[in-house]
Amino acid sequence: MGVQLLAPPDARALFDRMRERSVLVVGDVMIDEWIWGSVSRISPEAPVPVVAVSDHSFTLGGAGNVANNLRALGARVRFAGAIGRDSFAHYVADILKDEGIDGDGLVAVDDRPTTRKTRVVAHSQQVVRADWESTAPLQDTDRARLAAIVRSAAASADAVVLSDYAKGLFCAEIVQAALTCPVVVADPKPQNLMLFTGVTCVAPNAHEAAQATGIAITGKDALEAAGAALLRMLDCRYVVITRGEHGMSLFGRAGERLDVASAARAVFDVSGAGDTVSAVLSLALAAGAPIELAMQLANFAAGAVVEKLGTATASPDEILALVEHERG
Repeated sequence: MGVQLLAPPDARALFDRMRERSVLVVGDVMIDEWIWGSVSRISPEAPVPVVAVSDHSFTLGGAGNVANNLRALGARVRFAGAIGRDSFAHYVADILKDEGIDGDGLVAVDDRPTTRKTRVVAHSQQVVRADWESTAPLQDTDRARLAAIVRSAAASADAVVLSDYAKGLFCAEIVQAALTCPVVVADPKPQNLMLFTGVTCVAPNAHEAAQATGIAITGKDALEAAGAALLRMLDCRYVVITRGEHGMSLFGRAGERLDVASAARAVFDVSGAGDTVSAVLSLALAAGAPIELAMQLANFAAGAVVEKLGTATASPDEILALVEHERG
C-alpha cells in the first residue's frame, strides 16, 4: 500500500487540528540585531566600507525562530531557555511577549551574555556580523532550575521542540525532563547528538547527519545508511533528514520510509528553514498526523519560508497556497 500524498483538503484539516495545540520550545534563544544602511564611500581609516545607517531593528533568532514559526501556525507556545543579566535580555522577553509567546521559562544566568548576533546590511548585502555569546555549559544550579521548568511545562504540553544551537544549554538532565511529553522533536547539533536519545523524532540536515554518523551522504546507499544509523544510535521513532534542494527523507523505526522532493518554487534564503521544519513536525505530530503527512506538510512549509529573505515564518494560508500549487 502506497503512502498517502498530502492533498489540499488534508492540509486544511490538519491545520484545523493543529490550531491551539500547546507546544513547549526549549533551546538556545538569540537576539538578531539588524543595522541597515547604504554605502557610498570607503573609510579613510582602513579599506572598509562606511555604512550610513538608516534603520536598526531586533528579531528573535535561534530557538526563538522556532517559537515564532509555531505562533504563525496558531499554536500556544511556551519558551524555556537561558539569557544573561544584561540589557539585551529585556529584548528577548519583550519580543516573546509581543509575539504572544509565554516567556516565563526564561532563566537569567550570571556567567554569560544574552546571545546576540549583530548584522550590518547595506544594499541587501551583509557587510559584517559580530557575535556576543558563550558556549560553555550551564552551571549546575542553572541547569537544575531550567530542568525543573522543562519537566513541569512538558508534562502539560502537547509537544516539545528541543532546538540546539550548541550554546551550552543542553544536557542529559534537560532532555530527560522534556521526555515527560509524548511528542518530542529535536534538531541537535552533531557534537551533542547523543544527548537526544529517546526523543520521538530528530530532524538534522544532511550535513549534520553526515557529521553525526561519520557517513558521507553522497548517494542513495549512503543516505539509507545514515538514516538507519541515526535510528539505531538515538533509539528514536523517526529520523527526518532535510536535504535542501533535494527535499526530505523519512526513516522510521517501524519501517516507515519516504522521500519527498523540495516544494520550493524559488530559493532566496535557506536560513531558518530547519526551524520551520521542527515547528511543523512537532505540531502535526501533536495533532495526531501520521509521520508521512507531517513530513510532507513540513516540506511545504520549508518551501514557503525559503522564498522569503531572512529567517521567516509561513502562515497556514501561505503553506496551503503552495500545497494547492503542487497538488491542487
